[in-house]
Amino acid sequence: MKLETVTVETGPDPSFSIIWMHGLGADGHDFEPLVPELVQPGSPALRFVFPHAPIRPVTINAGYQMRAWYDIIAIDRRSAEDAAGIQASAEAIGNLVKNENARGVPTNRIALAGFSQGGAMALHVATRHPERLAGVIALSCYLPLARQFATERTSANLSTPLFLAHGEQDPVVPFALGDETRRILEGTGYRPEWHAYAMPHALCAEEIADLRAFLAKIAR
Repeated sequence: MKLETVTVETGPDPSFSIIWMHGLGADGHDFEPLVPELVQPGSPALRFVFPHAPIRPVTINAGYQMRAWYDIIAIDRRSAEDAAGIQASAEAIGNLVKNENARGVPTNRIALAGFSQGGAMALHVATRHPERLAGVIALSCYLPLARQFATERTSANLSTPLFLAHGEQDPVVPFALGDETRRILEGTGYRPEWHAYAMPHALCAEEIADLRAFLAKIAR
């Protein structure tokens, strides 16, 4: 599966890339307008790669076809998960990392980011990736396939900077799932930078400021 992408470069010859996955039903343009707010004056040139998820029927939305990284039956720990869909998208995202390598950006200069279902994919890929990444940004999301996590994860990104954030009034992905994800990661040796905000399933000004500071730390 080859993903179409939207690419935004903040300057000539970028040497650092951020691959950013959108949420359920959105597309690669969703976070494109956010780029100017994430870049501090004097920052090195960055390349933002925003892939479009494939279009597929989504069970939780009555089978309606939309852009989705995988099918969702329900957002809880009791329902079956679309392991095949998650794996297919993980491989496609891994190919985007290789594309950046081919453009001259090493893996340790690439960050994975995502919101909601896209954040779930960023976590899934980063914790299983065989090479160290520059950082991970996982917003308003959860760790998918948590039951397999202990046996499938690798140690390559155990100490990679990880920005994990969630809204305390999130009606879509419950805050409890985000907090559970934090505890799972901490319990297996990861050290996420945890942020909780007084917001619903969205981004807020405080979070954007924190993201800007995080990117400044990892994209030097």
